[in-house]
Amino acid sequence: MHDHQQPANDLHDHAAWEERYSAAAALWSGRVNPTLAAQAADLPPGRALDVGCGEGGDTLWLASRGWQVTGLDWSQTALDRGAAQASAAGLGDRTTWVQSDVATWQPAAAAFELVTAHFLHPEAAVRQVLVPRLAAAVAPGGTLLWVGHGYDEERAAMWGADRFATAADVLADLDLQEWDVVLAGTQPRPAGENGHHHADEVVRLRRRS
Repeated sequence: MHDHQQPANDLHDHAAWEERYSAAAALWSGRVNPTLAAQAADLPPGRALDVGCGEGGDTLWLASRGWQVTGLDWSQTALDRGAAQASAAGLGDRTTWVQSDVATWQPAAAAFELVTAHFLHPEAAVRQVLVPRLAAAVAPGGTLLWVGHGYDEERAAMWGADRFATAADVLADLDLQEWDVVLAGTQPRPAGENGHHHADEVVRLRRRS
C-alpha cells in the first residue's frame, strides 16, 4: 500500500511533505493500491490522471498496463522518484509527472479516460470544489475513482472529522445526471493491507456519453 496523502497536523503544507519525503529513501511500498487494481482491471487502457500520486506506485502500475498516465503531486522529491522508477522500468514514455497543489490545479476538460484519487482527505470545503473539478476532467465513457479511509474516531480527533468523506458525501458533490454509479460505499480492506485501516470509502463512476 502507499496511502500517499495521509493527513496529519504537521502535514498540511508543501514544505512539510517535502521534508517528510526527503527524510526517507522511500516513503511508500511502491505497490499499487488494491482498490485501483481491482477497479481498473476491466478498463481498456487510455489516458489516466493519478491525483496525489506520491512516489508513483499507482502511476507505474497503470503505465505497465498500457495507460498513458499523468501523475500529480505537490512533492517534487516524490515525483522525481516516480520518474526515476518509470525510466528504469522502461515506462518513461507512458508517464508524465506534474508538480502542483491538487487543491488548485486545473486539469483540462474531458482529457482522461480515468481519473483516480486515493487518500487525499481534504477538508470538506476543499473537497466540494475539488471533486467536481476532477470530475470535469473525465471524458465521456470514462471513469472517476475516489477512495478514502473510513471514519476513524482517533484520527478524526487529530485531523478533523470533515476530512473523512463517506461515499454519499462524494456523490453529493456531483451532478449524478451525468454519471452512472458503478460502486459507492464502504469496502473492506484486503487481509494484511495496512492493518490500522479496516475499510475504505470507494466511489466509482462512469461518465455518461
